[in-house]
Amino acid sequence: MNPISLFCILAGVTLNACAQLLLKAGTNAVGHFEFTRANILPIGIKLATQWPIIGGLACYVVSVAVWIVGLSRVDVSIAYPMLSLGYVLNAVAAWYLFGEVLSVQRLIGIGIILVGVFVLARS
Repeated sequence: MNPISLFCILAGVTLNACAQLLLKAGTNAVGHFEFTRANILPIGIKLATQWPIIGGLACYVVSVAVWIVGLSRVDVSIAYPMLSLGYVLNAVAAWYLFGEVLSVQRLIGIGIILVGVFVLARS
């Protein structure tokens, strides 16, 4: 994989991870909610007007465009598993930004993911 291809794949993964984090920040601002007939419109409007959610959706749009460019250069059997790096990015960022727990079990899982991506990238 050449540097441009790697950049496209990693940029797509990073943008996707950022989208998830922004969506979480937006839902945190709204708080816990249940969709019911009575509140689907007010909650929907509240969610749709949160800047982090709008930013997260924009990240998804850009990530799809970058991902398509990456897929034009890299075999899908290599590119798609690279998306698992998003799990690593999100776990670490959620710990840092939202105070989520990084237990030993989660850290072992992250290590397994990293080993898998390393083996895949070397193939």
